[in-house]
Amino acid sequence: MISAHGMGGGADLPISASSAVVGGSAALTISFAVLLLAWRQPRFESTDRRRLLAPGLTGFVDAMATRVGLRALGLALFGFAVWATVAGQDDLGSNPVFGMFYVLLWVGLVPASLLLGPIIKAVSPARTISFAVARVLRIDPESGLGRLPAGVGLWPAALGLFAFVWTELVSPDGTALATVGLWLLFYVVLVAGGGVLFGQAWFEQADPFEAYSTLVAHLSPWRRNTNGAIEVVSPLRNLAGVPARPGLLAVTAVLLGSTAFDSFAGSTTWLQYTQSTSLDVTWVETLLLLGVCLLVGGMFWLATAGPSRSAKVPARQVPGLMAHSMVPIIVGYMVAHYLTLLVETGQLTLILASDPLGNGMNLFGTADRQVNIWLSLHPTFLASVKVLAIVTGHVLGVVSAHDRAIKLLPPRSHSTAQLPLLLVMVAYTFTGLYLLFGL
Repeated sequence: MISAHGMGGGADLPISASSAVVGGSAALTISFAVLLLAWRQPRFESTDRRRLLAPGLTGFVDAMATRVGLRALGLALFGFAVWATVAGQDDLGSNPVFGMFYVLLWVGLVPASLLLGPIIKAVSPARTISFAVARVLRIDPESGLGRLPAGVGLWPAALGLFAFVWTELVSPDGTALATVGLWLLFYVVLVAGGGVLFGQAWFEQADPFEAYSTLVAHLSPWRRNTNGAIEVVSPLRNLAGVPARPGLLAVTAVLLGSTAFDSFAGSTTWLQYTQSTSLDVTWVETLLLLGVCLLVGGMFWLATAGPSRSAKVPARQVPGLMAHSMVPIIVGYMVAHYLTLLVETGQLTLILASDPLGNGMNLFGTADRQVNIWLSLHPTFLASVKVLAIVTGHVLGVVSAHDRAIKLLPPRSHSTAQLPLLLVMVAYTFTGLYLLFGL
């Protein structure tokens, strides 16, 4: 599998890596200062604007043929993955299921959701299986047998996301076919079974991939209005509509923290430590992964809850109301960290898909193709994209946080109450660039 980091390191930048780190942090600080001076009223949550509706797109998306086609596509892809898992070879270099699971699903859902909206919700095989089972059992698939308690929120999705990143980044058997197979089995049983019990709300709150896709889709230019019609909006206005559910901060902390952990786990310092320590590396890395996620979430919580005692809502609710501002940062990190993996290993996965059993088939005519490694051959371009993605993500995060803060805070607290969050985001930027380029 091609390295997730590609070949664009700090030495490949048109400027020094240290200058990129300092410059990125400075850009964030300057953006915040400009916002304090020029942005004094919330803009993304106002309803006083002209709506740009897309009736043709709404009709196409809501058409029965489209819905059935997407469900069929999801089931076909899931069935293909099960076939490759059960009958294919336990070989990372020949079985496409690893790339389907760790690359096309996990990384690919980010650009797909940015472009198309909550795509996982539309193709989810777990939703389709749950619907079929509920119909057979004569249970309303919409409401299920009971209602989830209000406090559950997105906590099940956060746990599911942590289970996935642990399997990918920590588990010593993460690249074993049996591990991927068991993960898929438990995923379908738990998510589809929960859908039968609790209805559609369960998928929104418990399916880790759907929750992640829906969160990223709030940065897309498409959203449903209160009448169910699709309208075109600015991505940051769409982002402001993320519901502040319990567990939202946990979801964002796992997504951002796991990416930071992945960067650190690939560093020379950590690799030397794991090769020399007598401790169980799996346990050490598990605790480190958990600790990084808790640190990311804890820093954000302290930066938003602590200074918000004068807010118009209880201080304990402020972190959840501000957590949406971490989504652009997560997307920026995913682009910077996994771009090469998606482009190059994604191609390899599509090539291997023609021969999933490794017996010489050529189902889709791609078996003889070669991976185009243009990105890896242009490390300066790749390194520049990485820096731009991280800095842009943080700047958009600061803009989103500022817009929400001036709605929640009285005018006298706009500057002082946002300073801790600015410091945290600068720390995220500095650390992210530092880890990415191995300074």
